[in-house]
Amino acid sequence: MTFKHNFKKVLSATAFAAALVVAPAANVSAATNDASSTQQSATATSQDQQASQDQAASQSSAANQSSSTSTSSATSTSTVKKVAKKTKKTSKKKAVKKVAKKTTKKKATKKAKKTSKKSTKKTTKAATAAVTASADQSQATDQQDDAAKKAAEAAAKKAAAAKKAAAKKAAAKKKAAAKKKAAAKKAAAKKKAAAKKKAAKKSAEKAAKYWIAMRESGGYYTARNGSCYGRYQLLISYLGGDLSKKNQERTADRYVYGRYGSWVNAKRFWLAHNWY
Repeated sequence: MTFKHNFKKVLSATAFAAALVVAPAANVSAATNDASSTQQSATATSQDQQASQDQAASQSSAANQSSSTSTSSATSTSTVKKVAKKTKKTSKKKAVKKVAKKTTKKKATKKAKKTSKKSTKKTTKAATAAVTASADQSQATDQQDDAAKKAAEAAAKKAAAAKKAAAKKAAAKKKAAAKKKAAAKKAAAKKKAAAKKKAAKKSAEKAAKYWIAMRESGGYYTARNGSCYGRYQLLISYLGGDLSKKNQERTADRYVYGRYGSWVNAKRFWLAHNWY
């Protein structure tokens, strides 16, 4: 009975160790399940074998049973040691894989952090570039606005200057027109005055001429006093033989204007001397 029990334990341990060695570290639980199934199968086989061995065991001697038990115990101990050694080796491999996995995860995390940092740096750089570009664009817009404002101010200033110049020109033109009008008015007045003066002079001349004629002959063209003849009592030699009224008027004017400059002056002389 001891041999049978030890055989079952050895068979189960061997199956479990084989499952641990063959299966990867990540599938240890699956290997354990397979080992359990194998153990159950071995148990069933062992039960079948147990019946036949019970018959054989009853026929064996007590000495053979003792020898078989010792041999079986030694074999079982050796097998357990091997299984323990394999289990330790498997655990070590699992630990190594766990460390490798942890290292890989750490590296992946570090790489992810590095990538994230790089991406953040790149994003920051892009954002900075965008802000700089926006600032440059804003500055350019401000410059354009300033230029447009200055241009508008210059245009307004130019328009104001043109308006002022136009107003000044219009004022100058108006002033020139007024001056010209005043000059024309003055000239007209002067001309009128001259005409008036001339008319007055003419009237005075006519009056003076008539006054002398009335004093000399009483106004008759045929009056005669010695060598003087006519309306103005001119020497007959002055008339040149032409005693007509027209010639008397023409000769009298020529004599007076040549001697006195005007009939008014002749009248003035007559008043002073009673003759002319």
